[in-house]
Amino acid sequence: MKKIVATLILFFPMIAIGQNYSYYLIADSLKQNADAIKRYEKLHVQIKSPSKAVVKHKWAITILNQAGDEFSGYYSSYDKMKPLTEASGRLYDANGKEIKSIRKKEMEDISEHDGMSLALDDRVKKHNFYYRNYPYTIEYEEEQEYNTIFFLPAWHPVEGDNFSVEQSTFIVEAPADYTFRYKQNNYPGKPEIKNGSYTWTLNNFGAVFYEPFRPSFSDILTTVYIAPSEFELGKYKGDMSSWNGLGKFIATLNEGKDQVPENIKQQVIAIAQKGQTTEEKVKLIYEFMQKSTRYISIQLGIGGWQPFDATYVASKSYGDCKALSNYMVSLLKLVGINANYVLITAGPGRTGLWEDFPSPYFNHAIMCVPGEKDTLWLECTSRTESAGFMGSFTDNRKALLINETGGVVVKTPAYSVTDNLQIRKITASVDAEGNLIAEVKTRFTGQQQEEQHRLIHSYTNEQRQKYLNSQIGLPTYKVEKYDYVEHKGKIPEVEEYLKITSPVYANVSGKRLFIQPNLFNKLATKLSTDKTRKYDIKLSSSYRDIDSIEIILPEGYQPESVPKEMSVQQEWGKYNITFKVSENKIVLVRLHEMYAGTYPAAVYASFVKYLDDIYKADRSKIVLVKKE
Repeated sequence: MKKIVATLILFFPMIAIGQNYSYYLIADSLKQNADAIKRYEKLHVQIKSPSKAVVKHKWAITILNQAGDEFSGYYSSYDKMKPLTEASGRLYDANGKEIKSIRKKEMEDISEHDGMSLALDDRVKKHNFYYRNYPYTIEYEEEQEYNTIFFLPAWHPVEGDNFSVEQSTFIVEAPADYTFRYKQNNYPGKPEIKNGSYTWTLNNFGAVFYEPFRPSFSDILTTVYIAPSEFELGKYKGDMSSWNGLGKFIATLNEGKDQVPENIKQQVIAIAQKGQTTEEKVKLIYEFMQKSTRYISIQLGIGGWQPFDATYVASKSYGDCKALSNYMVSLLKLVGINANYVLITAGPGRTGLWEDFPSPYFNHAIMCVPGEKDTLWLECTSRTESAGFMGSFTDNRKALLINETGGVVVKTPAYSVTDNLQIRKITASVDAEGNLIAEVKTRFTGQQQEEQHRLIHSYTNEQRQKYLNSQIGLPTYKVEKYDYVEHKGKIPEVEEYLKITSPVYANVSGKRLFIQPNLFNKLATKLSTDKTRKYDIKLSSSYRDIDSIEIILPEGYQPESVPKEMSVQQEWGKYNITFKVSENKIVLVRLHEMYAGTYPAAVYASFVKYLDDIYKADRSKIVLVKKE
């Protein structure tokens, strides 16, 4: 009994000093520009061994308005490798008074669905109080057991734009004889280290408002990533202290998965004989793989990292990015072509791996065929992509190539201004009522043909029409005819032909005719300098647009007002537009280039002016008057 009393005496003071989530205690500086404020967070990772860890996470967020509701819910994924042992939630009103609570068994439990996987063994606990009396506070707490430390959680205290942080703490503990590694971004100083415990804190961080063309969140805000040295994943052991070591582990997962059925082997050998060079053979086998398989994701057990073997893919005719990349490597091996499996961080805003921090932050697999002068890269999940073209999904980033000795950091192709072209020629005529008929021929190359590639291969007629309608900047028009021709290659091309009619395109007022000769390619970006720019300007891709437009005019008109040539050049781009009226014809020539790179925030005013000048020039009008 005395032990029980002592326990109660110790417990009640903990309640007394609990968090006070009253909205009225928040500093005004944290409310400014904020839709939500993180009041408290403690993310605690306890590494027990190379195969065990416990992750405890508690957080509270005050929701200030409807825009902040996106931060009000609970969503936690778990599986056999990471079971969810505890979960609970509480709701507080503006004064910090508890209104409602929820326990783990009362939360919704569903099978996770990522929209592209055929099978997943992940499940999700999810919950939302759906309280909308602002401001209010939600608090959630959970505990997860990790049966592997291959992939450990990262600390992202700032969860979005217009999001302040009052208090957030990240703690990592490990045995004295175990070395874990960390990478901190935008964190002043070093973590507090005490008795084998590493602690990072972020307090009183004001909300960040959205800035166009800014770097990714991980480049500008406080984040800490952690990774193991020695680890276990299922029955496999590894060491990712180096990229070579992580590569060796991935090679172990893939070992023995290159066996191909005899019937497929004979087909591949026959196909390869049609090619004269290694590159020709690779392209032919790649096209065979594309035609005979399709992408379907299956994430079971350690399937998020280990591919299904080549025999499975051959028999089922499908696989995920890992399985299809491994399959293609296996097919090439049959004809003596050395190819490599590659792990990469794909998608917009992603920069690939950090060379100084070996870690498993990958979400995609591709493969490549190294050559004496060049490397041929292959995206194996696409049934229509050109061999050798990476595109904006995986271009210009560092990746991990797996070879016979381990892992090697490599870089995927970066596409230049001359690779990403949009060259358009328009021949049009306007009658005396202002009606327009135009034939538009455009050649798209590199990354600029990606949308047209999807128009050809993925869109329905209805979707294609909807896209064209969104891209043509005419008040009223009809696409009378369209056609596409695709040319494959390392820099693929698409030729587009459109025939368009637009009633009353030109404005007729008395004896004057007002025409905006730049029919389609108008810069849509218009920025403001109302707020001081905080972050650098990041342009993710380079491109060049060239527009040549000829508009035949109705008889009897002569120019009254013609815009002057406008030319501007900066380190991030170049623009030139000319207007000419002669022989009953308007001729417009427009050139615009943008250069990928990161530019300092100090030049933002000049950047805005550059875009604004182009915005206005693109909408210049020519005034024609009818001869007496």
